[in-house]
Amino acid sequence: MEENKVRIQDDLYEAVNGEWLKTAVIPDDRPTAGGFSELDQGVEKLMMSDFKAFAKGEKRTDIPEMKYAIGLYKKVLDTEKRNKDGIEPVLPLLNKIRSIDTVKALNEAAADLLLEGVELPLQMEVGADMGDASKNIFIVMGPDIILPDTVYYAEENPAGAQLLALWADMAAKVLAFTPLSAEEQKQYLDDTLAFDKLVAGKVKSQLEWAEYFKNHNPMSTEEVAGFAAPFDIKKLLKDLYGEAAPETLDVYDPKAVREMNGYFSAENFGQYIHWAYVKTLLKNTTYLSEELAALGRSYQRALMGVASDPVLEKQAYQLASRVYAEPVGVYYGRTYFGEEAKKDVVNIVKKVIKTYGLRIRKNTFLAESTKEMAIKKLGAIEIKMGYPDAIRAIWSKMVFEEEDSLFAAMGKLLKVRRQDSLDDLTKPVDRTRWGMPGHMVNASYNPFHNDITFPAAILQKPFYSLQQSESENLGGIGAVIGHEISHAFDNNGANFDEKGNLHNWWTEGDFKAFKDLTQEMIEQFDGIPILSGKVNGELVVSENIADNGGMGVTLEIMHTLEKPDFQAYFKNWARVWCMKAKDEYVLLLLNNDVHSPNVLRANMAPRNFPEWYEAFGVTENDKMYIAPEKRISIW
Repeated sequence: MEENKVRIQDDLYEAVNGEWLKTAVIPDDRPTAGGFSELDQGVEKLMMSDFKAFAKGEKRTDIPEMKYAIGLYKKVLDTEKRNKDGIEPVLPLLNKIRSIDTVKALNEAAADLLLEGVELPLQMEVGADMGDASKNIFIVMGPDIILPDTVYYAEENPAGAQLLALWADMAAKVLAFTPLSAEEQKQYLDDTLAFDKLVAGKVKSQLEWAEYFKNHNPMSTEEVAGFAAPFDIKKLLKDLYGEAAPETLDVYDPKAVREMNGYFSAENFGQYIHWAYVKTLLKNTTYLSEELAALGRSYQRALMGVASDPVLEKQAYQLASRVYAEPVGVYYGRTYFGEEAKKDVVNIVKKVIKTYGLRIRKNTFLAESTKEMAIKKLGAIEIKMGYPDAIRAIWSKMVFEEEDSLFAAMGKLLKVRRQDSLDDLTKPVDRTRWGMPGHMVNASYNPFHNDITFPAAILQKPFYSLQQSESENLGGIGAVIGHEISHAFDNNGANFDEKGNLHNWWTEGDFKAFKDLTQEMIEQFDGIPILSGKVNGELVVSENIADNGGMGVTLEIMHTLEKPDFQAYFKNWARVWCMKAKDEYVLLLLNNDVHSPNVLRANMAPRNFPEWYEAFGVTENDKMYIAPEKRISIW
């Protein structure tokens, strides 16, 4: 009934999306429906149809790397071979792990194990050096933990014990397929859980990881080697790089490295080996029989509240499009993304950047010297729109044999990828690389490259359409563009200069004023109840600063339009964040995601701007009202 309809002045999100939310059905194989998820489903459906036609020879493409993606797709579908092989394909790798009976033997095999994807006592990768973003550096971290965050391991957190029980049940069922005796299976599982608990006491929490500028902790290889012993990281680096082995490493998680003997030592070496065995087995179930693959996904399904696995054809497409992300994204972009739309959105980006610069000029808490540096950084932002112009050479190296099992094929492909990534250490940073493929419904800012990426797949309604009004597009893709640009100046990005280097370009007073505003943003969100939890304002602050900045700059552009429609702007903003989700997934994101829940993204940002109050006549008697002195606009 009309009298029961939610007023937009009380709840923008519900007023715009409420009718859809009442009837929307979350697919059995997904944790969410609506918004990003709906667009992703549309892209997936379209591309699955194309993959099916490619596999049958009914369709062709001039992108040579796509044939490998189609080949992998077919291997997933070949359930007769997969089910016949069962667990056999992974046993040689598991036996290799099991045969390592001393720390010395581990050190001898470590380089090969790293390339084969076996988890070592440290995680290692190569990435941009925050101290000099033109170069790459070797990065070390503590191992991954089983649960989503370290806080789940606290005795007062009952959710952690429940989730560990679910994970242990899954692991026990998968271990039953191995040649291990029942007694050995129990020992391996017990040791895995014990080792995991030790690791959880040393590694960073999600809240700590959220401040990624603090990851930069260069240490000499000699110093890291002293902490890591008896694990011989110097030998591993020599085996990987020979005389080019790095003398400096970037320790992203210093406590985990400095206190490594708290979880890895000669005394608990057996626990580590059993942990590595179980983790390797579970990580590879996807590439084995249908039964093992389903078992291996059961914990993740429970974690997100998902009822069932995707159908086989969808599993095949998802794996192939993930492994061959760049070629598949280029195919999608070339086939379905129009040049007219690309040109139009690039113009919106340029308008947002120009207006952002004007807003920085008018900023009241920055000194002139800081403003100049901010504008310099803004002008240096590179725009990556739609999809890459060319496909990198790595994708033509990712090949396998027709007779390979799915597991063997994936082993070869991932080994090529890992080797390619490790080889980056001796090369300059490639700023032409895209962090997201063209078929992904998302957008990003890279602080180390100072670039923004907008894959072709996100440039659809409600984010963007040539058929939408300019006001609607500004409330959609315009605000998202402003959001990504704002990450250059959020509590993380503000620590990097225009070249992506970690560099303090602020005056002391400016940065204090910025930190005070950041604290206000933390407090604006902190403690808001969601289901059985509460928002952690500190965890989500960077994304909230970005939402605030994206809205501020696009509202300024709205005032320059010939016929601005502020109501249409705010309604489309709310439409973008529409999402229906399983409770389990909402709580998972609440505790671990740096983004605020979608309902708050829709409802909180508008309250900080006068245009919201003017557009809908919002007064202090309405729920979507914030007193003027409590409104925040940082950028």
